[in-house]
Order: sequence, then C-alpha cells, then structure tokens
Amino acid sequence: MLKLKIVSPERIEFEGEVVSVLVPGSLGQFEILNNHAPIISSLDKGKVVYGLPNGEKKPLEISGGFVEVQKNVVSLCVELNEQ
Repeated sequence: MLKLKIVSPERIEFEGEVVSVLVPGSLGQFEILNNHAPIISSLDKGKVVYGLPNGEKKPLEISGGFVEVQKNVVSLCVELNEQ
C-alpha cells in the first residue's frame, strides 16, 4: 500500500492510502506502485489518476508540478487547472 499526499497552493487535495498513482511525467506518463524506487520528477499538464483500495479510480487534472516517491510515500505538489 502507498501513502499519497496531493498538495496544491490552495489546500491539501488528498491524503490517504492508495494502491497506484498514474502521473503525467515530463518524459511521459508513468505509474507508481508499491515498493517503487525513490524518484523525484517534474510533472506536465495532464491527469493524475490514483487507485483507491476499494478499486475506485480518482482523476485529478493538473497543469504541472512535482512528484517525490520514497519508501512507499508519494508526495505530489501540483498546480490545478483553472476551473
């Protein structure tokens, strides 16, 4: 299980346990699963999709940001698309 925290300048968008996180990396989309190698990457405009333990998938449109993965903790600092 992964611990995910998604933060935008306005607020904490999500904090909890997930089974996967799909992010729009600068070199292409990639998925983060349990025991992923440590990484820091910039994110481009696109969709973050995180999978909850109950099988539900939650999408979040972003305009950019960063992701850090370390010891099954995934931290996303993102700018949200203008609504």
